[in-house]
Amino acid sequence: MPESVKGEKMSIIQHLVELRNTLLHSVLAITIFFVALFPFADQIYTFIAEPIVAAIPGSNLIAIGVISPFLTPLKMALILAVYLAMPFLLFKIWAFVAPALYKHEKRLILPLVISSTILFYTGILFSFYIVFPVIFGFLSTVGPSVVNFTPDIQYYLDFVIKVSFAFGVAFEVPIATILLIMFGVTTPEKLKKNRAYIVVGAFVLGMLLTPPDIISQTLIAIPILLLFEAGLFFAPFFKVRKAKSENDREGSGPATVDWSDESHNAKMDKIEAEMNERGKNK
Repeated sequence: MPESVKGEKMSIIQHLVELRNTLLHSVLAITIFFVALFPFADQIYTFIAEPIVAAIPGSNLIAIGVISPFLTPLKMALILAVYLAMPFLLFKIWAFVAPALYKHEKRLILPLVISSTILFYTGILFSFYIVFPVIFGFLSTVGPSVVNFTPDIQYYLDFVIKVSFAFGVAFEVPIATILLIMFGVTTPEKLKKNRAYIVVGAFVLGMLLTPPDIISQTLIAIPILLLFEAGLFFAPFFKVRKAKSENDREGSGPATVDWSDESHNAKMDKIEAEMNERGKNK
C-alpha cells in the first residue's frame, strides 16, 4: 500500500512509480497462477466445456483453426489465472487509490476487497451453473433441423469469457452503489427517485453483455436490480464524504498530488517578485 505522511504532497513521479509497482505485482501474480495451471490446461477446458457438451449429448466441440486445440486451452488457463488472482488485483487497485482517501475510508479497503471478491466469484458461478445451461439448452433446440449444433472451441471460449466476466462485473453493483453514495456523487433519495431508469438501464446492459435473446438478458438484468437494491439498503451504514471535513482541516485528510516541481515554483515566484519590484521602481 502506498505510504504517505499526513498532509504530505505526492509528486507525479511517485504516483507513476506506485502505478508501475502495482502493474508489475499484478502481472507477477497472474504469471504465478498461469504457471501453476499450465500443466492442467486441457483438463480445465474440458471442465469449462461441460455446460455445452451436456446440451448436445453425443457430440463434441470442433476446432476450425489449425492451432486452436493447442492455443485455446492455454488461453482458458490464462483467463482462469486472472480470475484466481482477482482478490490480489482488487487489493492492489484499492491500495493504489488509498492515499486519496480519508483515514476512516481507508479502514473500508479490506471489507470492500473481500466483498468485491465474493460478489465477483458469485457472478461467475451464477453464469456457469445457472445461465449457461439455460442458454445452451435453448440454443441447441432452435434453428433448422438440417443444421448440426457443433460450436468451435475458440468461439465457445470467447463466449464463455465474455458472459462470465459480464456477470462477475454486474454483481459488483452493490459496491458501485455504495461508493457513489459514500463519495457524494449521488444520494439514496435520487437513486430511488430514478429507479425506473435504472430498471431500463439494467435490461439494456443485459442486452449489451449477453447474446441477443431475452432469456440471458433477463437472467443478468434481474440480479443487477436485486443487487442495486441491496446497495441502497447498506449504503446508509457508510459515512458520506463531506466537502470539508474535520480530518481535512486538521491535516489528516487524503494526500494530494503535487503536479509541479517545488524548486521550479520557487524560482518562478522569485522572478515574479523581482518583476513587481522593478515595476514599483519605475
